[in-house]
Amino acid sequence: MNDVKTMVEGYRDELVSRLGELVAINSEEGTPEADAPFGAGPRDVLKAALQMSQKDGFHTVNLDNYAGYGEIGEGKECIGIVAHLDVVPAHMEDGWKTDPYKMTEKDGILYGRGVSDDKGAAVASMIAMKVLKDMQVPLTKRVRLILGTNEETGSKGLAYYVKKEGSVNYGFTPDGDFPCINGEKGMVSAVYHSKKTGIRSIQGGTAKNIVCRKCTAEVDKCSFSRKKLEDWYNNNSIEYTAEELASTVKITVTGVSAHASTPELGTNAIAYLLVGLKQAGYQDPFVDFFCSHFGLDTDGTGLGIKCNDEYGALTLNCGVIGMKDGAIEGSVDIRYPVTMNSRQIVKMMGEHLSDDGGEVEVKGTIEPLFYPTDSPLVKCLTEAYQEVTGDTETQPMVIGGGTYAKGIDHTIAFGCAFPGNDYHIHDANEWVRVDELLKQAEIYVAGILKLMKI
Repeated sequence: MNDVKTMVEGYRDELVSRLGELVAINSEEGTPEADAPFGAGPRDVLKAALQMSQKDGFHTVNLDNYAGYGEIGEGKECIGIVAHLDVVPAHMEDGWKTDPYKMTEKDGILYGRGVSDDKGAAVASMIAMKVLKDMQVPLTKRVRLILGTNEETGSKGLAYYVKKEGSVNYGFTPDGDFPCINGEKGMVSAVYHSKKTGIRSIQGGTAKNIVCRKCTAEVDKCSFSRKKLEDWYNNNSIEYTAEELASTVKITVTGVSAHASTPELGTNAIAYLLVGLKQAGYQDPFVDFFCSHFGLDTDGTGLGIKCNDEYGALTLNCGVIGMKDGAIEGSVDIRYPVTMNSRQIVKMMGEHLSDDGGEVEVKGTIEPLFYPTDSPLVKCLTEAYQEVTGDTETQPMVIGGGTYAKGIDHTIAFGCAFPGNDYHIHDANEWVRVDELLKQAEIYVAGILKLMKI
């Protein structure tokens, strides 16, 4: 693969330039428009990426700004690379040291929203396809880079693609970990809501699949012990402020963001604010409800759904909370083991949950994804990673994160994260090394060539 490595590295400047162009387009979901089903940003970034694909000489198609693709090769069978161009929100006040929408390079590291999740991988995939063309090897299957615009907020763009174009024969999404992900936990999406509260206002979180970093609430003066609140926060090393207003106290808690699939790595500001109030003597039906069924746990204990299998344990995240017309509503993101199903989780929850202080309502479910390690798809991609990197110790894994693999047949996540790295996806100062993006492209070339031989 030395020749491939040299060919990939020859596209270094183009890779960085293309990624910078895509990062500069804020592609978080916005207000739908006539020609923009997920808002102007996702539409514009898709058009920019497809222009790059067209410039490369790929057969390029835009599917009504829901998704699009660039394709090389020929034949009845199709190898799909399924990446996404949308991003989660990014704000300077969240702790960014550089402008999240102006990609910055420092010492070979790129910073910006989407450099790792998933625009960097999309560009690395483009480079892999350019190298395949340059190699002039017979491509007996079509290789199609499918670009979605709605992965972070529902994957409706991919569903639209599948409805129009169907699935692929073999595929990977460069939106997970190396060597590959052969299993993804199932998901239950729910909300809790309550009108039985004395809280005047509460607001926290930016997305359901992110551990809440900041939460603010107003409660009546003299409804809790200021000293007990201060002592409890100090004892737990929690950053907070308590501002006295005319008749209320405005409490703001600052935590640490993390992906909802690993909530134990974050510090949930919603949970610490509400548990802190209870510890300070604040008496409130909703606060009691939240502390009883959620609290500081991230394993579902309070809902009676704590469980695990040989591939991992259930996780739970309360990412967003808000209040309207006196009613509080918050999100619940549950990731459950691959050997279970959503009916089991919902049944366990229903049997356990009975509380006058609030209600939990299931909004949607997604079943787990699992491929055995000896399946052709898993074997080909694992071997490609091993041959390029020399790493034979890291094995295929099961994760709590959800990827496009659940939305299209015969597909698993393959990269883009290398072992041992925390790229701060869904967090401030998201980053990736340029040499890792180049290595990704080299691995993808090897993976595609192996899939050609199936």
